[in-house]
Amino acid sequence: MSAGNSKTLGKLVVVTLLMFGFGFALVPFYYKICEATGINSGAEQTLVKNTQIDNRRWVTLEFDANTNTSLPWQFRPLQTRLKVHPGQLVQVEFEVVNNSDHAIVGQAVPSYGPARAAAFFKKIECFCFTPQTLAAGERRRMPVLFVLDRAMDPEVHTVTLSYTFFDMAPKAAASGLRNVLPHG
Repeated sequence: MSAGNSKTLGKLVVVTLLMFGFGFALVPFYYKICEATGINSGAEQTLVKNTQIDNRRWVTLEFDANTNTSLPWQFRPLQTRLKVHPGQLVQVEFEVVNNSDHAIVGQAVPSYGPARAAAFFKKIECFCFTPQTLAAGERRRMPVLFVLDRAMDPEVHTVTLSYTFFDMAPKAAASGLRNVLPHG
C-alpha cells in the first residue's frame, strides 16, 4: 500500500468516526430544540385521548361461536362477555381447532343480536373477512378488532356477536374451484 493510499484511508476513517459521533450528538441537540420550541417534549407529552368514547354508558357484549355440522372444527370465544363504552376500541380473540386429518378451508359468517346493532358494529380487523385454511390438527387464535359506534340506540344495553364457520369445499366444488382449495 502506498503512502498516498494510506493517507486517504486514514482520512476516510477519521471522517467515518466524525460522522458517527455527529449522529450521537444530534440526539441531545434534537431534545434541546424540542424543549426550546415546546414541540414533542419527550416525557412531558400527554397521551392521546380518544374523545369519541361515550363514558356515560356501558354496553355488554356477548360472544358466541358455532360451526356448521359438516365442519370438524372446534370454535370458541376466549372471552364470552365484556362490558365496553360505545366508541371504545376493543379486541377479543377466538380460538379454532381443525380436528380432521386434512387441511380445510372455512369461512366465518357473523350475526348480531339484536339485528339493528349490526349497523353500529364497526370491525377494523376480523378473521371473517377472508376464508381461513387450517392444516390437520392446527389450533389458531384469531383476533377481532372493533368499535361499537356511539350512535347506536341508547336503549340497546346488550349486543351479541355470533360467528358460524362453514366448510368452503362444497361452495368451491359448486363453482369449479375444487382444485384451488386445499381439502382432503
